[in-house]
Amino acid sequence: MSRSLKKGPYVDSKLLKKIAKLKPGSKEMIKTWSRDSMISPEMVGFTFGVHNGKDFISVNINEEMVGHRLGEFSPTRKFTKHGGRMQRELEKSATATAAMGASPESPPKK
Repeated sequence: MSRSLKKGPYVDSKLLKKIAKLKPGSKEMIKTWSRDSMISPEMVGFTFGVHNGKDFISVNINEEMVGHRLGEFSPTRKFTKHGGRMQRELEKSATATAAMGASPESPPKK
């Protein structure tokens, strides 16, 4: 659900204070837990460390990110992979064909 237009975008005031202290273009990482803060034009060029629940993910802000939330660029879940026995067999056969240097669909070369 989006925020009301009359309220304006939410930007954490502590973040704005931290940005004001740093020089523009500084490569120092600004650590924050405020994942719901909107990215404003003042933040462009800075590096934020956005907390994902375990550690801080480094996010370099550029102009295309303005209007998005900080949390969108710091995923909280880690995808491992699907599958079980069948997936392992498929991967094993794929590595075996890659080691041979030929794909199973291609005809033998003469």
